[in-house]
Amino acid sequence: MGLAECFRLEGKKLFITGGSRGLGREMALAIAEAGADVALAARDAVSLKSVAEEIRALGRQAWTFPADIGDPQACQDACEKALRDAGPFDILINNVGGRRSNVPVEQQSLAQWQELIDLNLTSAFVCCKVIGGAMIERGRGGRVINISSINGVIAGRNIAGRHYETAKAGIIQLTRSLAVDWAPHRITVNAICPGIFATEPNKAWAEKHPEIIESYVSNIPLGELGAPEDLGPLAVYLASDASRYMTGASLVIDGGYTCW
Repeated sequence: MGLAECFRLEGKKLFITGGSRGLGREMALAIAEAGADVALAARDAVSLKSVAEEIRALGRQAWTFPADIGDPQACQDACEKALRDAGPFDILINNVGGRRSNVPVEQQSLAQWQELIDLNLTSAFVCCKVIGGAMIERGRGGRVINISSINGVIAGRNIAGRHYETAKAGIIQLTRSLAVDWAPHRITVNAICPGIFATEPNKAWAEKHPEIIESYVSNIPLGELGAPEDLGPLAVYLASDASRYMTGASLVIDGGYTCW
């Protein structure tokens, strides 16, 4: 197999959560461009439809599954429906998540803590259980890509909401554990740990709290926020045969932020 062929994904199918915008949209489009068909799950049906149309314009099939992936039962229902209507899947990307709250731990309600842990961590467990479990039963291997964060290994500066750090650290350890458990099934499990990217939520933060974003950028050696499209090639690598011998890894993409 030549180098270029190692990255091709013809005949493969992806299931991705949070695929309607931002990093999820860019990863979905990149993997579709590499040849895979894509099933998208997220809350916003309008945005899902728009991304699905972009994928079809690339000559690939696309399906949409509107659901609140942060609700464990809704997440499981969406996964099971996707398997029935669009499966089986060769690639799973657990992308949905977000800090969403800047409340300090000592002020945060138990209900909000649980809601945001479900969004950022339980959703990945449910998708791995259902979609990953189907990969095991199928017996043809697969690729799982979990989107963690640099905040899974370091605490965010000048911001609260530590449910996010806790959940993203859990994603890293879930990745490592499943990599060991699923290696005999030829399913690789890796994580991507993005730094701060110019997504819509971060743009909104920049408008409300410019000092926070500016403080982050001042500590990025490359001197700028990441662009969402920067994540696409890395997702293609992890989804393809080019990464067949990599599993249990957590790959940082942060412009050098965590280097000092």
